[in-house]
Amino acid sequence: MSGRTVTIAEVARHAGVAVSTVSYVLSGKRTISADTRRRVLDSINALGYHPHAGARALASKRANVIALVLPLRAGMHVPVLMRFASAVVTAARGYDHDVLLLTADEGTDGIRRVAASALVDAFVLMDVELDDRRVPLLRDLAEPSVLIGFPASPAGLTCVDLDFAAAGQRCVAHLAERGHTQIALLGAPAVVYERGTGFARRTREGFLAALTVHHVTGVALPCEETFDEVYETVRTLLTDRPGLSGLVVHNEAAVGHVLSALRQLGKRVPHDVAVVAICPDDVAERASPPLTSVLIPAEEVGREAVRLVMDKLAGKPAPQATLLPPHLALRAST
Repeated sequence: MSGRTVTIAEVARHAGVAVSTVSYVLSGKRTISADTRRRVLDSINALGYHPHAGARALASKRANVIALVLPLRAGMHVPVLMRFASAVVTAARGYDHDVLLLTADEGTDGIRRVAASALVDAFVLMDVELDDRRVPLLRDLAEPSVLIGFPASPAGLTCVDLDFAAAGQRCVAHLAERGHTQIALLGAPAVVYERGTGFARRTREGFLAALTVHHVTGVALPCEETFDEVYETVRTLLTDRPGLSGLVVHNEAAVGHVLSALRQLGKRVPHDVAVVAICPDDVAERASPPLTSVLIPAEEVGREAVRLVMDKLAGKPAPQATLLPPHLALRAST
């Protein structure tokens, strides 16, 4: 059958069933016996039949497409964002859904445009700010949505993310357990905090709150992404705080620069300065030395976001808040 489009009627003839039976197997709208269903699926595979997306959408009133709203803005580390995007796409395919990626920073306008076009069934949103202007619209949309991240007021929304406040606290606890009394957080670029991005603010809040609990002196600073800027930040920090012996780095783009700056400043890791990162495992493992780290579970968060949005599409109840607990992996840097 190669070289032309196989029709549903040809599948029906090949399987020895009615066209409507093939349609019911594909849509799941009626219960079909296991033997008949297997015969139809075997014929679909043998003939290489692909349901027409437009016809399927008209019949089901569903586009089988999820919109992933991922504005690419200053200060966001694209490789890590793409881990989340890849996880969402892979998980969506497991539900026979495609993903429409919206990367322009259009705010509510882009969401309204896509929702009005009936191009998508649901929305997954990233780069969530504490005072996110998209939130009121999401509460009013007919299409369900899930946020990867938490605004300041998440009531009535479905949100999933790593518990970044707990991650900041866990890093402080780890350094305090090892006897460090002066530590610092090198966080996201300043523009990320200025936008009120939730994950960065919550990590900083968790870090600062844990200082008192563990009787540790500390400071939280934004950290830019170029080597020269990172070097100057680290140099000034060590000059101003000569007793500092622990660093928490929550900036994937700056991790390597921080380690290089410490080497150039004559500081050995972990002998002079211990370093803990909040980052993907492979970033921590590739560093020299390998970094003790709290994992950013992009794959798990992406899968959970899709599962939640598919539950909502199916009319199932979904929890408002899903916070994944932080897991710290011990490596050579502490």
